[in-house]
Amino acid sequence: MSMVQNPFYYKTRTLYCENMPVRTLVKKYGTPLYIYSRQAFLQRYAEVAGGLKEFNPLICFSVKSNANIAILKMLGRAGAGADIVSGGELFRCLKAGIPPSRIVYAGVGKTTAEIRFALKSGIRLFNVESLPELHAINAVARGMGTIARIGFRLNPDVDAKTHALTTTGKKENKFGLPIAHALDYYREAGRLAHVRAVGIDMHLGSPIFSLQPYTTALRKLLAVLDTLATHNITLEELDIGGGLGITYANEKPFTVAAFARAIRPFVRRSGLRLIVEPGRYICGNSGILATSVTYVKKTPVKNFIITDSGMNDLIRPPLYGSYHRIEPVQKRGQRTMTADIVGPICESSDFMGKDRKIEEPGAGDCLAVMSAGAYGFSMSSNYNSRPRACEVLVSVNNASVIRRRETYDDLVRAEVR
Repeated sequence: MSMVQNPFYYKTRTLYCENMPVRTLVKKYGTPLYIYSRQAFLQRYAEVAGGLKEFNPLICFSVKSNANIAILKMLGRAGAGADIVSGGELFRCLKAGIPPSRIVYAGVGKTTAEIRFALKSGIRLFNVESLPELHAINAVARGMGTIARIGFRLNPDVDAKTHALTTTGKKENKFGLPIAHALDYYREAGRLAHVRAVGIDMHLGSPIFSLQPYTTALRKLLAVLDTLATHNITLEELDIGGGLGITYANEKPFTVAAFARAIRPFVRRSGLRLIVEPGRYICGNSGILATSVTYVKKTPVKNFIITDSGMNDLIRPPLYGSYHRIEPVQKRGQRTMTADIVGPICESSDFMGKDRKIEEPGAGDCLAVMSAGAYGFSMSSNYNSRPRACEVLVSVNNASVIRRRETYDDLVRAEVR
């Protein structure tokens, strides 16, 4: 399948989202403003679905990457399921109309209330991450008079060579169960009356730019399946997680076609239904964060472009040291400057880019923080009592607000006084 065209592009020095000038959106909705391209979301989903169609996969969008209900509804209508990690994410998915039969539930800290909610909703399966969790699910299911479908998330101890804070498949990480004891876990599940083990699961972290971690981990999972088969334990589903990388700067992510070729022998030999859980790959380059310049501050040692977006709006740069390209919304051909691009939060870690060479802006000019569709708004907060940003979805020549800008009243709405 051909690569997805970039929905954010310049025409006569003006940045567009699909057919709409970003400056028009900023003028109407203000800043900070998350802007998403409907076409990009759907094309990225279609790229994954088409590239993996030989496996008849269930593609479960990773809700934590972008949890807006309008986005979930759009992807659900296109055929996506959901990978969730909380009761709140389940609530969102149900509100968005995603069928529970297409929802899988991971996460190390599922509470009994969340387990009960998921069982009542009829989700596809739980990916179990500890033996205490297995017994908690069995107890809740027993109390409800039902049987919970489960898979075990196994930790294959594979280094995906991603950021230390976003790798999840090494033995020192909190996620999953040690793969060496897999048979014991499935035997334990077999002794419980109210769970049924139907799946095997892994997730290596994100973003991943090499196919080798997937093939190494899958080889280990197939060895587990062979061992289970010798003990007459058969499964139905193989969940290989997500983590597919995207381009933020000059990265060269592998294609879905290359991914399919790499996993093909393992998926075919397993004989199981494939589940994949892409998040960033679908939404990362489908959105930007537009921000206005408040001041340009020049000192003898450093220049600062101070904007109205802070780490409460986009925490990835200070949290992970992540790189996002930052571009002017309107290019004017002015001289360039080197500056830190920062926000108004009272933290020295409040930055979006450091030592960036950029066309020198003036107060009121707008910048676009690119590749902000994944883990942008979903990780935002009200730190420093800042209202959260507005989100808009662009479809060709039209834009719709999919989350209104918060007000000061919203900041205290849940507080008792």
